[in-house]
Amino acid sequence: MNTENKNIDWKKVADIFLLSRAIDEIEENELAPDKKIMYQFSAKGHELVQILLGLHLDNPKDAASAYYRSRPLLLTLGLSPEDAIASGMAKSGGYSDGRDIGVVCNLISNNSPMVLPMAGDVGSQYTPATGYAQAIEYRKNHLKDKKYSNAISVILGGDGSVATNGFWSALTMATTLSLPVLFVIEDNGYGISVKSDLQTPGGNIANNLYSFKNLRILDGDGTSPLDSLSQIRDSISYVRSRKGPVLLRLAVPRLTGHSYQDTQAYKTSEEIDNEKKNDPLIKLKAFTVPEFLTEKEWGKLEEKNRDIVKKAAQNAWNRPEPEISKILGTRAEDYDEIQKIGGMYPEGYRAPEESGDPEPGRKRVNIVEAIRLTLEYELEINDKVLVFGEDVGVKGGVHAATQGLQATFGDHRVFDTSLSEEGIIGRSVGLAYGGLMPVAEIQFRKYADPATEQLKNTGTIRWRTANKFAAPMVVRMPGGFAKCGDPWHSESNEVFFARMTGWQAVCPSNAEDAAGLLRTALRSNNPTIFFEHRNLLDSKYARSLYPGNTYTVPFGKAKKLTEGSDLTIITWGAMCERCESAAGQSDVSVEIIDLRSIMPWDGEMVFESVKNTGRCLIVHEDRLTAGFGAEISARISDELFTYLDAPVKRLTMPDIPVPYNVGLMNHVLPDEKKISSVISELMEF
Repeated sequence: MNTENKNIDWKKVADIFLLSRAIDEIEENELAPDKKIMYQFSAKGHELVQILLGLHLDNPKDAASAYYRSRPLLLTLGLSPEDAIASGMAKSGGYSDGRDIGVVCNLISNNSPMVLPMAGDVGSQYTPATGYAQAIEYRKNHLKDKKYSNAISVILGGDGSVATNGFWSALTMATTLSLPVLFVIEDNGYGISVKSDLQTPGGNIANNLYSFKNLRILDGDGTSPLDSLSQIRDSISYVRSRKGPVLLRLAVPRLTGHSYQDTQAYKTSEEIDNEKKNDPLIKLKAFTVPEFLTEKEWGKLEEKNRDIVKKAAQNAWNRPEPEISKILGTRAEDYDEIQKIGGMYPEGYRAPEESGDPEPGRKRVNIVEAIRLTLEYELEINDKVLVFGEDVGVKGGVHAATQGLQATFGDHRVFDTSLSEEGIIGRSVGLAYGGLMPVAEIQFRKYADPATEQLKNTGTIRWRTANKFAAPMVVRMPGGFAKCGDPWHSESNEVFFARMTGWQAVCPSNAEDAAGLLRTALRSNNPTIFFEHRNLLDSKYARSLYPGNTYTVPFGKAKKLTEGSDLTIITWGAMCERCESAAGQSDVSVEIIDLRSIMPWDGEMVFESVKNTGRCLIVHEDRLTAGFGAEISARISDELFTYLDAPVKRLTMPDIPVPYNVGLMNHVLPDEKKISSVISELMEF
């Protein structure tokens, strides 16, 4: 027997393995049939790889990002059997306090590695974990935090996940930046019913990646104790030594269906028999008995773990139902405590001096300059702020909002990324988990579409982990019409973010508000979409005095652009100028409200105004159907019906993309003439 292989506690490996197998069996044989758990995903066949991996994660700043078959890893890192089963039962406690599927896990243990919040999307685990690896390097090299000195990020995925955008984006980040990432691909040959050769050519991702530069490739048998141990040990040693990332593919059987309901009718009986013969539990027992355990000791471990699991299942079922009072909490302010992991606040951050009053005597700036000055100051006073995206470095951003920042703060603080919006947002999540404040730029609103999965998942992190984790960040996103239109650069669609759970969304109409809202976002404990309207970036209307480095604008507080008593106009962004122009040409006393932030939005100011005027017009650039104006209109109609002297009207884009031709664009956008016409219509009602 190799001496190195005796350094591992094989009795402990067997103990955890039998515990995991006992949990799967009681779920499959009792709890799922009895409807005590609704979703059951077995780890049978995958256990050995994950247990050996978990035993080698010994730095408290290590992190693992996993997927729905990863419970053996969590058991190795300290998850209790009762919490594991209670999560599947949707009982109180556990990973999510009954909010998420029981196998969508996360784990924070005292002085132990963490398991980052999983998601139900295949492949979405890759880019956040790679972002966390970048946070490890930043904290080690630039913040001089010794706790991160040899920490690594480990990502587990099945063979089906190698076909996803997230996998390839993470691979690009890890290799181009030489990040301490270990990719562990547990190849069981199937993505539900689809075989590996339809996920990647030839069915083996390791064979297809040998030409990748700066990536070590290892391939092994995940059912063999010695081969698995050797490959895992070598991989982790390589990554910890900072030689670069590693991709380790380990072949394993999937001994059950994809989930409890899956009958595996797509497999032949011969294939199923071969998988059963390849069960790593059989091989582990043959390896450990009698070398490390007697047959009797093995039997006692089996009996002990069956008893533990039976008792854990009973205790889990007897747990109370989750508390209803906190189910609506999606943002930091909904909780009494700060999250355990994510963003700056868990480490004691407190926002510096703030003011709601602009400083006198500052220079007049456009929105671009206001954004740049705000970013510059926050980068200067807070070494946890990082600014990044496509072309934000030397070029200074496609709209010049980051010009000169890389020269001042270095390419470790202000840096370019690969062309992957999934990667930009996923990276942001991981950086936030590392205690940093990511400021990501998406060049145009439409380009955020490939990142939709990561954006939606980001907003629900706090909720689905019951406030254990959160990922505060700022995503800067220009959009809207400009000198011309087109379907790709001119989309606004801000309503998408308004209804994206957990996010804040702001739309400044002038430089002063841009500076104040951006500073608030940079110091927030929630993720924020900062929408920069292209037509306002350098417009005369939007220019104002720079309000100073302490000026902030609270979210959810609108601003009255004009006072009036006959009619209320509610608007935001580039439509503010057009509404003011139309009102200025009218004899009607118009009160114009610039919402500034649409999530949260200032219902108090809006309702007070509509109560006083009795008439309401909502003007926005987004399309009519299901635009954010529909939400405002519905709320006013629901709550202020008796105050209204006319129907609530909306003036918006029609339900088409923004045309490229200037004449066509101007024809479909709300303008002064159309606004004036609706004002008259409402007054005549």
